[in-house]
Amino acid sequence: MSTSAVAWTDDARRQAFERWITSLAGEGLALATLRPASADASFRRYLRIDGDAGSRIVMDAPPAHEDCRPFVRVAALLRGAGLNAPQVLAWNEAEGFMLLSDLGSTTYLRALDADTAPRLYADATDALVRLQGIAARDQVPPYDRELLTRELQLFPEWYIARHHGLALSDTERAQLDRIFELLLSNNLAQPQVLVHRDYHCRNLMVCEAPGNPGILDFQDAVWGPVTYDLVSLLRDAYIEWDEEQQIDWAVRYWEKARKAGVPVATDFGEFWRDFEWMGLQRHLKVLGIFCRLYHRDGKDGYLKDLPLVWRYAHRVAMRYNAFAPLARLLERVEGTERQYGYTF
Repeated sequence: MSTSAVAWTDDARRQAFERWITSLAGEGLALATLRPASADASFRRYLRIDGDAGSRIVMDAPPAHEDCRPFVRVAALLRGAGLNAPQVLAWNEAEGFMLLSDLGSTTYLRALDADTAPRLYADATDALVRLQGIAARDQVPPYDRELLTRELQLFPEWYIARHHGLALSDTERAQLDRIFELLLSNNLAQPQVLVHRDYHCRNLMVCEAPGNPGILDFQDAVWGPVTYDLVSLLRDAYIEWDEEQQIDWAVRYWEKARKAGVPVATDFGEFWRDFEWMGLQRHLKVLGIFCRLYHRDGKDGYLKDLPLVWRYAHRVAMRYNAFAPLARLLERVEGTERQYGYTF
């Protein structure tokens, strides 16, 4: 048997993988069926393989680069709450291989359109409310000031300086620092819950009811701001909806969350402002991450998504007087000049 259909840069790792797969006799896995399942922005990759019980997913996560323990821990938390996360069927911790149940190959991104969106987002927000009800404060890292700040710094370092080759003036740097502090103060003051951290259309799988959606890529979960995952879902870097539609879905989520006891603000206007400010933190971070993936890691597939993320950040910056310097900076970096009135 051979795994030749899958590229291996390290022959010793290929041999270790084949030994491990062969040792899982009870699964009846056929090495000849191994094929790529999906890529990842990290050093992980996912493969699909057929066995006696149907297809399975293999995670290939070299221990020198990836720690699989958070994945296993959070998978157990999600499944314990009745959410459809992959089941860990076997784990070679020493060599960084894991066998998982297969949630299929249809992502939300592939399935979403005007007809399917109402049902798919209703299911996604139902699952999000359940996820946010998991008492996991002591089982995941905190989304604290240090981590939030480190994320924000990706914006000037990788998006402005590295990607656009621009240097901030002393005034711009001081203004950006003040804006970062405003965002951090808001983010940290929000009620705290379990945060998936990448709850969007590429990490949600279309599954049969009642297991929709399947939830992937949750290993970086933290304990943090209640609006974060909803922003990831409704202001997704890979698909755009009109703001009127975003608000409609946000209201529906907010009503479900309040009923379930999730600690959202009792006033929707306050909740929406928190949502927007949390989204600005996330989108500044994502601008930096996408540029870092290109310049540092040689992954150019995310560059096409920069314009949408820029629009998300710019719209919010234009909407609040406190962020006016950021709006101007975003325009200078992209060589645009826009005239809007500030409303808040």
